[in-house]
Amino acid sequence: MTDPLNRSRMKIYKYFLIAIVVIVIDQTSKLLIHFNMNLHDEITVLGNDQYGFKLHYLLNPGMAFGIRWKSEFGKLALTIFRIAAMFGIGYYLWRMGKRHAHPGFLLSMALILGGAVGNVIDSTFYGVFLNNHPPDSPTPWFHGQVIDMLYFPLFDFTIPHWVPFKGGEFFTFFSPVFNIADSSIFIGVVIILLFQKRFFKDHLEDEHTTTTADETATTAAPEEPLGNLSPTNTENPEA
Repeated sequence: MTDPLNRSRMKIYKYFLIAIVVIVIDQTSKLLIHFNMNLHDEITVLGNDQYGFKLHYLLNPGMAFGIRWKSEFGKLALTIFRIAAMFGIGYYLWRMGKRHAHPGFLLSMALILGGAVGNVIDSTFYGVFLNNHPPDSPTPWFHGQVIDMLYFPLFDFTIPHWVPFKGGEFFTFFSPVFNIADSSIFIGVVIILLFQKRFFKDHLEDEHTTTTADETATTAAPEEPLGNLSPTNTENPEA
């Protein structure tokens, strides 16, 4: 007969296995792009030359969806933050698994963890093994650039001139180029936002039950007697 503790651990391990699958898919896609395309090459998968789904090889020294850091310190800080976040998310996933959190929430956290680790691998090691760090980097370690390739330009238009700051500019939706790791993190976060009431239903019910019980106890508690409040005669009785 299987030990209940081992069964609980196996349930937790399957979510870490999901994270590993995300990492493998993410890294495989990035390496295929790196070794089979030149930087800024573009391949149309669906649609035409202007719109649709395309593979566009970009190197991103910054954050997800093409957001970039301008300073050298920012890049190093981002890599350190990613590493810290990776361990924090992994620990949180393990802890919530032991507390028997909702499977949907654990799945979302596994997707976020897999995406976080995928981009950490790029930032930490690609500068060394793929030699894709910026030329002015003090060291290739922790300065690798993330490989992005998923590009979905669906339509474009000129922003009306009356729009503050951006009026008259040409805008393409959806213009950011991203990768599997970014997608996994985004999907995990969106699932949590959409189903948070279901995921944390038991927690909310426990809080409501505790609050109701406290209010009931307070209401039902008998008032403490005030005792004998008869005034004390301070005058001399023999007077």
